[in-house]
Amino acid sequence: MGSATAYALAARGLRVLGLDADHPPHRQGSHHGESRIIRKAYYEHPGYVPLLERAFAAWRELEERAHETLLRRTGGLMIGATTGELVPGVLASARAHRLQHEVLSPDALAARYPQFRVERPMIAVWENDTGILYPEACVRAFLEGARAAKAELRYGEAVQEWTCGPQGVEVRTARDRYRAAALVLSPGAGMGELVAELRAHLRVERQLVAHFAPVGDALQHLPIFCLEEPDGAFYYGFPDLGSGCKIARHHGEADVADLRAFLARRLPQANGALRTSEECLYTNTPDFHFLVDRHPRHDEVIVASVCSGHGFKFAPVMGEIIADLVQGKRPAFDLSMFRMARLGYSKRHG
Repeated sequence: MGSATAYALAARGLRVLGLDADHPPHRQGSHHGESRIIRKAYYEHPGYVPLLERAFAAWRELEERAHETLLRRTGGLMIGATTGELVPGVLASARAHRLQHEVLSPDALAARYPQFRVERPMIAVWENDTGILYPEACVRAFLEGARAAKAELRYGEAVQEWTCGPQGVEVRTARDRYRAAALVLSPGAGMGELVAELRAHLRVERQLVAHFAPVGDALQHLPIFCLEEPDGAFYYGFPDLGSGCKIARHHGEADVADLRAFLARRLPQANGALRTSEECLYTNTPDFHFLVDRHPRHDEVIVASVCSGHGFKFAPVMGEIIADLVQGKRPAFDLSMFRMARLGYSKRHG
């Protein structure tokens, strides 16, 4: 979100300084690992759909400027029971926003994608407007675009402290002090260290992701998928992009044995040799919705935790929204779901 915001602000002609404790793209947060899902029929809440429609368009615009493929449309399967959370949520968003989709019975799913093992009462929802983002390439495109628009980007320089006063914002690092009219905080898992008001509300979760060698070649053209088991366990996966099929469990303790058991049960042709396993960091809010708002005591500070394990796909539209907030403009989207007030913080605390 920092790279997207730096890009959006610099493209508008503002003087921008970007600071990162590491050298992005890097492996210390939630933007590494070859692939991220982008989908529109959002089970989490129908209010995300307008943001996603703009995000799809903005990713394509960034592709044109970067002259690099950032988004691959694969289609997507959302699989689960009609009494669960995933399928009803997907259908609610699809119907509320008139998104094209198709409901598949287990037999229809088996006829189209026999790689999956699914039984009643589970069904699948197919959505064509779904695919894969290449996160490292996306971050590079934002940073290169920001630099081309005259943003100053400093890496290996962690923010240690920030303060606000009559002259604006001051940020201190181990190397220097910087002054500015506004500050955007998007440090991912480090948000609780920089915003004390959020420390008790954000929970950092380590997420295991593994790549398995496919058995045969039947998975090269697999769509992305999310699958909710009858007990509520939630898994997701990708086709083989060269490193094997990427599989993970969403918001749940998982090890390689758990992922193997899932594959044996639902997608046995992906249950080959383990190629890699690694962790990324989820920064979870209590309700798993984002935090995008002005600091409760400092209007010139924007807090952006676009997180909870489902934020990456929103990066370009969030960059635009945060840039609007910095410039004092009213964003074109309803952000009420992302306000800090739901955590008990509002302007009355200032």
